[in-house]
Amino acid sequence: MANAALQRFPLPLLVGFALSTAPVFGQYKAANPKVAKIVSEISESRIAETLKKLESFGTRNLSSSQDDPARGIGAARKWIYAQFQSYSPRLEVIYDQYRVKKIEGRNSRVPADVDLYNVVAALPGTINRDHRIVVSAHYDTLVLRGPTGTGGDTPGQADPDSNQPGVNDDGSGIACVMELARVLSQYEFEKTLVFVAFSGEEEGLLGSTLYAARAKRENQNIEAVLNSDIVGGEVAISGRTENRRLLVFSEDPGDSPSRTLARYVREISERYVPSMHVDPVFRADRVGRGGDHTAFQLEGFAAVRFTSPQENLANEHSITDAFSNMSPAYTARVARVKAAAAASLAWAPRAPAVSEQIERDGQPATRLFLTRGESRADAVLKWKHENPEPDVTGYAVVMRSTTAPFWEREVFAGKVNEYSFPDLSIDDYVFGVKAIDVEGNESLVSPYIPPSRTKRIVQTN
Repeated sequence: MANAALQRFPLPLLVGFALSTAPVFGQYKAANPKVAKIVSEISESRIAETLKKLESFGTRNLSSSQDDPARGIGAARKWIYAQFQSYSPRLEVIYDQYRVKKIEGRNSRVPADVDLYNVVAALPGTINRDHRIVVSAHYDTLVLRGPTGTGGDTPGQADPDSNQPGVNDDGSGIACVMELARVLSQYEFEKTLVFVAFSGEEEGLLGSTLYAARAKRENQNIEAVLNSDIVGGEVAISGRTENRRLLVFSEDPGDSPSRTLARYVREISERYVPSMHVDPVFRADRVGRGGDHTAFQLEGFAAVRFTSPQENLANEHSITDAFSNMSPAYTARVARVKAAAAASLAWAPRAPAVSEQIERDGQPATRLFLTRGESRADAVLKWKHENPEPDVTGYAVVMRSTTAPFWEREVFAGKVNEYSFPDLSIDDYVFGVKAIDVEGNESLVSPYIPPSRTKRIVQTN
């Protein structure tokens, strides 16, 4: 059964070493039919209707009306909440509520105390329920006064009850989150999926910062945060059009949890949405800017941002950020990429452990399961996978040059916990390992990264 589930395509052996053991050397890209089906169920027309509905609230500014039944942020959040509830009885929908105090300042975006509501819908997992995949965007909007309405050169924000449509920023992200909640809630996953519509992003990532801080305090096991922000436009301010590419931002260093997640999204997209080119950008966000994924990165969680490569800065934070300037077709393609990544992660096994915490000289330290072996000339990789899921069929070792951005080679090692490369220096490559199940779902890669050096303090008289 395992052999049938994994399609293997031979790759040439790496120059400089040969394999002395039996496992197949190759790269496999097995497609899970269930993930492919989910991708096919993403509806462009439903995304378009969601975008129009979000625009109909007039404004979703954090300080706009909380009580008007048809206009303002209160009406928008209640509609999002009701939609989540309508998708499936298995979705656990709540308001994640906070009281935010006034922020002083002439151009303050929080001029008075305000209630902030994140809207959260959780789909509990069946096996690894405590492992969470967060699918997020923000539903609040902002219009700034000034010549361009893009921030920076503007003197302050407009009246919060004035028209602030925010259809691209970030109605497009919310349309993705809601469409994924609708489709994915019809399935059962091993891990818990959490769909979140954040508020207060435009006021300094308030909703996501409060949510991520609480998740950290509660030791929540958030495996990945897939955040979409500005994924509805395909025409840049220059007039250039591009609708088959998607940027995925992730923070340094090269094998941070977020960077590992970005590589995963790229590989999964190639498998399930080949019509889209996912282009990882190796920086935390656009220069001088941020989004809700930032709050999770700062708490140590793996988090990435999906963004269109062609932003129209003349429309952002402006009354022209309207449905008439949107491309629902592009947003739907982004949603398919996001759905493939979220479903694959939620069905995938947990990632193996490639290190352990020990005590050395009375101090906590990290021991990496990567050695040169008895010969002192090999690359010997070991890993641990406590209580592996029953459908795990084996593990794959990946490797790349230290200067390469993406994994270059894979070896399917089988259902073992050790693999060796004879006569290969561990100094010349970055290694990693991932778990594979019988349906071809892959865990995130666990990279073998030496712990950071710390400054040595020498005591003197």
